[in-house]
Amino acid sequence: MTVYKLISAVQKDLAEVGIAKDSRNTQQGYQYRGIDEVYNVVAPLLAKHGLVILPRVRRRECVERVSKQGAPLFFVTVEVAYDFVSAHDGSRHTIVSMGEGFDSSDKATNKAMSAAYKYAIFQAFCVPVDVTDADAETILPAPLPARPARKARATPPAQTPPQPTGAGPEIEAAEICNNAIAAIENGDRGGVANVRGQVANLADPRARTTALRYYALARVLVELEAMDDAQRSKAAVLISELPSAGDVSVWRQKALDILGG
Repeated sequence: MTVYKLISAVQKDLAEVGIAKDSRNTQQGYQYRGIDEVYNVVAPLLAKHGLVILPRVRRRECVERVSKQGAPLFFVTVEVAYDFVSAHDGSRHTIVSMGEGFDSSDKATNKAMSAAYKYAIFQAFCVPVDVTDADAETILPAPLPARPARKARATPPAQTPPQPTGAGPEIEAAEICNNAIAAIENGDRGGVANVRGQVANLADPRARTTALRYYALARVLVELEAMDDAQRSKAAVLISELPSAGDVSVWRQKALDILGG
């Protein structure tokens, strides 16, 4: 039996049972699908149909950061190729998945590998979920703490998004950053969604990177409950690259404290 028929057979079984979000993050209070839930549901189906999934790590990157307590935090990104192989005729299909994870000890790579596997499974088999998804309900966040009074000065603070003249990607990025700040100040989920759409349409790589940092900050502070583990890990890296001094640094530190638990 070809690998594609086996993938279809496993997908059919998964469509009937699904994989529930049975794990709970007690620090942030949200449900998620742990790697154990994925293994417990998928492994028997793979054995039943004779489908084997073999990982090959193609790339690994590790960036070291420092937590608010001064301890090291390791952010790991992996690119993994998963070979779906038929045990019947040896035919195969390869899926490439990215995974991100951060940890203060030696588990960052493990977390990144788990994330890569989970999302390869979810996307390959179109996994349904039999519990309410976080995006299906709107939860208004608590009001943000008042911003510290800004000292009078003739020039804008260094961390304020740039305001270039003329036209081009720099102008677009500056507008996106300002929109993200407005969404944070107002606790506006719709504003965050608008920023997401603007970032998606931004083609210039450098301008996009700048805008993504502010978008990640807005997501964490306004709609944290809608983010999964991989998104939170990626947001932590982006937010850590924001200015560590000035007004934005207050939100930067608050977001990093939330993500670091």
